[in-house]
Amino acid sequence: LRWYMITNASPWDNIKFDPEGIKEVSRKFFGTLYNTYQFFALYANLDGFIASEQPLSDSERPEIDRWIRSLLHSLVAEVDQHLANYEPTKAGRAIDDFVSINLSNWYVRLSRKRFWAGEMSQDKLSAYQTLYECLTTIARLIAPIAPFYADHLYRDLVGDGRSVHLADFPESRPELIDQQLEERMQIAQELSSMVLALRRKVNIKVRQPLSLIMLPISNEGEKAQIEAIRSLLLSEVNVKDISYVDASESIWSRRIKPDFKKLGPRYGKIMKPLAQAIANLQAPEIAALDRDGFLELTVADTAVRLERSDVDIIVEDIPGWLVATEGTRTVALDVTLTEQLIEEGLAREFVNRIQNVRKQAGFEVNDHIDIIVLAGSKMDPVLQHHHDYIARQVQAENILLSDTVSDAVELEFDDFCLSVSVTKNI
Repeated sequence: LRWYMITNASPWDNIKFDPEGIKEVSRKFFGTLYNTYQFFALYANLDGFIASEQPLSDSERPEIDRWIRSLLHSLVAEVDQHLANYEPTKAGRAIDDFVSINLSNWYVRLSRKRFWAGEMSQDKLSAYQTLYECLTTIARLIAPIAPFYADHLYRDLVGDGRSVHLADFPESRPELIDQQLEERMQIAQELSSMVLALRRKVNIKVRQPLSLIMLPISNEGEKAQIEAIRSLLLSEVNVKDISYVDASESIWSRRIKPDFKKLGPRYGKIMKPLAQAIANLQAPEIAALDRDGFLELTVADTAVRLERSDVDIIVEDIPGWLVATEGTRTVALDVTLTEQLIEEGLAREFVNRIQNVRKQAGFEVNDHIDIIVLAGSKMDPVLQHHHDYIARQVQAENILLSDTVSDAVELEFDDFCLSVSVTKNI
């Protein structure tokens, strides 16, 4: 309740109380934070993680860990500043965004396989230490607004009965903040969001691999930024490769629209001919504006400096591709499905269904299983060609095709059903 009221509006503003808002806060923020803690606790207990071990140095951690720690300490500085300025609403919203968007939906989701790995490698230890630091820091950050929840979370994490209210408030460590790394990851998030939106547009699930995304670039610096997050981006959107093309190439068919709210106050007297001049811009001029960030024009005997932010540039779809544009970013997605890609997609769908069967059967995370599949469906070649991948993902000792299946469960796919038996391997 306290979190809802403080993050909804500043304390000195009127607020129209809404019980649905309480439910949303409970689900979105506290539910997300609790699920993140549950995920950590499940695997930390299985692996016997000891939080008091000597922390790895920042240089010993992979980039994704350095990124979330950088964001965490940027958050600590931001929250501290907001509270010092008597702005608890801004502080609470910043924490909410960090937990919901960056920690749960990005860091934990992309790091899940690291926690599933067998032995306690340095990479796995780094993942545990990083997530533990994030959770304990968040507990201390939210303590002024959500004192009871913060205390419960903190006591569960540190395990020695200490109260969060007897702990020091977090202090930002500037040496861990890497603005360039945060910017690169922001690019990855933006491009991922655009590609995933294109998938939804044609109803292609993320589990279905695709072959290629094409990105227009204006210079080598832009390409280097994307190359730094290449593997992460491809993994997130489930695409095989990236192709770079010059932003000015003729394959990009562009439309340009003026932003009247920005241009009107500056060029109101010539707005009509300026809008017409913008509409008449040719492909090389639009490409130059996109590349350089500005374009010099003369309209009705008036010198006009047209900024990139003054217009919307929309890139049209290319045959066989879908194209999306947001701000200055454009991405094209090849949506052609080959037989090989379809098989890979079915293998991933099969893994998803088996994981659900494991969960419904109450198997433990480290239980190994045997799978018997009724032969004679389109899944036969998939199980043959992707046997090792499937077995590794679902911890299967045996995957067998058979003409008969006892005690079968029916797995539903888009256009067929599959009879499968899943038993614990003893």
